[in-house]
Amino acid sequence: MTGGSPALAALRPLLTEVGDAKRVRVADAPGSLAEQAFARAWGRLVAGEDAAAVALSETAAAVARARLAGIDGTVLRTAGLADDEALDVLRRGFDEVAGPLDDGLRARLRAALPLAVPAPQPPPLAERLNRQPRAGATAPGKPRVVVEPPESHGDHCLTVAVYGVLVAPVFGADPVAPFLVGLAHHLHNVVLPDAGFAGEVLLGSALDRVMTTLEERELAALPGALAERLRGVLRLRADAGAPESQAFHAADVLDRVLQVHHHARAAAFTASQALDDLELVHAGPVQAFHLDVLAAAGL
Repeated sequence: MTGGSPALAALRPLLTEVGDAKRVRVADAPGSLAEQAFARAWGRLVAGEDAAAVALSETAAAVARARLAGIDGTVLRTAGLADDEALDVLRRGFDEVAGPLDDGLRARLRAALPLAVPAPQPPPLAERLNRQPRAGATAPGKPRVVVEPPESHGDHCLTVAVYGVLVAPVFGADPVAPFLVGLAHHLHNVVLPDAGFAGEVLLGSALDRVMTTLEERELAALPGALAERLRGVLRLRADAGAPESQAFHAADVLDRVLQVHHHARAAAFTASQALDDLELVHAGPVQAFHLDVLAAAGL
């Protein structure tokens, strides 16, 4: 690592907020914000858009929605904001959380903040991975621990792709390759339901053949140039030697563990945290009345 563990530790709060897009939804489209971005990114790549443009704009949008959630340029324009006003809102959302990022990457992402993102038809694999639940933490010989709601493979892959960009400077990596590996590293799960590590162990010596066969099945259905690009970057999974390999593997393990932390955090959430720490009854002209109502109700 060029920045060492302090750089990753500084990024952790931002990564946690970016990952929460797995759990945020809006009224006008199905799926989580992460699933929507996953399908959109695949659609853009299949349509032939430059991979670097896709990686930077989708990552910039992911950072901005850490605080803005589903409020994007399209919503702001529909609400009557001029383009410069809408972009100012997006930049404020981005700036509020982007402090821990590498200076150079932060500037590139801020410049790539999209007012409107192209959304061509995604390939069928994107919809299937958005419908395919992940197994969560499993271990050979032990019962599965089921947590609700499960994340989808689209949730995970988009988040790993974005994390790969955000952590790339820590490892001296170009951000585009980790983004592409993140998007594509579960292509075998388009067909293969996820039984977790426990299931992989039970597949035994057939595991590599099963995964390779199913992955190639999906790659073969993509445009030739994109398929070849993905075959090349997917080789980065084999080890953690190259900087781009390290960025991908770091992004993957960070997302898997932060997902577990989310479930632990959600299970431990209390009403007092909402009322006291998050100021659920926030300042405003009717705050005193709201507090009186809660006191009268014994809350």
